[in-house]
Amino acid sequence: MAAFLHSVSPIPTQTPGITKKTHFFSQIPNLQTESLSKGFSKVLATTHISIPSKESFFSLPNWKNGRNDQKTKELRLNDAFLYLEYMVNKGHKPDLPQCTHLMIDLCKSNKIRKALRVMEMLVGAGCSVDHSSYTYLVNQLCKRGNVGYAMQLVERMEEHGFPPTTITYNSLVRGLCVHGNLHLSLQLLDKLMQKGLIPNVFTYSFLLEAAYKERGVDEAMRLLDEIIVKGGRPNLVSYNVLLTGLCKEGRMQEAIGFFRSLPSKGFNPNVVTYNILLRSLCYEGRWEDAEKLLAEMNDIGCNPTLITYNILIGSLSLHGRIDQALDILGEMARNGFRPNGASYNPIIARLCQERKVDQAMKCLNQMIYTHCNPNEGTYNAIAMLCREAMVEEAFNIFQILGNKQNYSMHEFYKNAVSSLCRKGNTLPAFQLLYEMTKNGFTPDSYTISSLIRGLCLEGMLDEAFKIFVVMEENDCRPDIDNYNALILGLCKAQRTDLSVDVFAMMIEKGNMPNESTYAIIVEGIAHEQETELAGNLLKELYSRQVMTRNTLERLMMQYDFEL
Repeated sequence: MAAFLHSVSPIPTQTPGITKKTHFFSQIPNLQTESLSKGFSKVLATTHISIPSKESFFSLPNWKNGRNDQKTKELRLNDAFLYLEYMVNKGHKPDLPQCTHLMIDLCKSNKIRKALRVMEMLVGAGCSVDHSSYTYLVNQLCKRGNVGYAMQLVERMEEHGFPPTTITYNSLVRGLCVHGNLHLSLQLLDKLMQKGLIPNVFTYSFLLEAAYKERGVDEAMRLLDEIIVKGGRPNLVSYNVLLTGLCKEGRMQEAIGFFRSLPSKGFNPNVVTYNILLRSLCYEGRWEDAEKLLAEMNDIGCNPTLITYNILIGSLSLHGRIDQALDILGEMARNGFRPNGASYNPIIARLCQERKVDQAMKCLNQMIYTHCNPNEGTYNAIAMLCREAMVEEAFNIFQILGNKQNYSMHEFYKNAVSSLCRKGNTLPAFQLLYEMTKNGFTPDSYTISSLIRGLCLEGMLDEAFKIFVVMEENDCRPDIDNYNALILGLCKAQRTDLSVDVFAMMIEKGNMPNESTYAIIVEGIAHEQETELAGNLLKELYSRQVMTRNTLERLMMQYDFEL
């Protein structure tokens, strides 16, 4: 990968491309990023803001009102941040509720580093930050994979007199568990208990779920025993997690035994517990056992939920018991439950698989009549007809659905093709696209990019390259979004070496890369464990002004780059 910084190798002969070597950095245009200070100056010039005394609180410029296009929103948000920084540096006290809202909106706009800076300014100004604000920030960092930064934030806040709560620790535990670091999660749990904080049901659930996913359900059970020995008090949710683990490992007899042992542990199964066991019994086709379990639920007054009905419908449809699935659907409505997409889609998929087009259309009409809008699952259910060599029939159904939507057929076709590609139905998407083009639909850049991503997702990299050949043969020039889609698909397939070749081909064809192109390549290199190389490239890109500071900060935090 290190050669990437100096030159790129030619694309392999089996894929279309060029053989000329291209110096990567020589192709980076010297673009100027838009100055935030201009927007800040405009706000100061057009907004009547009186400078308050240092003893009073000042208000920020209103970043929520005005034009709603994304660029203007970003400028207003940055202007408010810059004004806050300016006033705090002058020794003025910020308005806490307003700054909290600013921090939240910065997080929503992926400006997490600026949100952290807001928190620093509040603490530095002596504001009494509440736990919910910084717990929110910790949670946002963890959701983005920045658990290391989140842990540092907790430590800094503790130094400033803001001790973490169990909820704060739960965000850290969950973040670590999601990213496969169970060992560190357990160390964090010990630290939590040493501080006198009591883990709650969520803490145990995160840990147990991570344990059975990472090490198997037996290890999760041992962990639960250790938690109990240390004085932990798990509840039914914790045991439901273990029951899920047993079912997912296919250990049904053990799962049933574990289910029956719950009362002896002090817990009576609830509807969630029953649903976990019911799902596995039904999908294994153990109908008698499932019926006994449902009867038991009824006897003890444990009422079924929407999920219970959908489990029954989905499993019956999977096993071809359509009449029974339709009966459950009717019973569900009679008992006051409103069916959703997950109720109808399995039935439609099975009917399409069995080539029963009229019945599938009847079910679709019922779905629409009950105000349940078709969704991605519906489109993929209809695509089952394509697998049965009934492409025209599938297209006719799509056409009927499109006519019933509130937006144009062009938008409907585009969304349908994209939905199929996202779910691994790229071949049916191509088949339907052929029918759509015969009826006047011209695929746009978005649709083509969806097809490219779908092919890459399914490992058909050569076919993804061939789309570019077909486009050029038809006098359709690929644009930057098409190239970015291919580069992203290759990076996700851990073929960043090929993505660099595509980068060279793109430039050779006269398409200059944009910020997204560079960010995708940096992330691709990072995913291949070449963190130092990715960080060096990021630094160089920023110095050449083709990478904005927001993107730089996002990537730095996401991959812990040291620049």
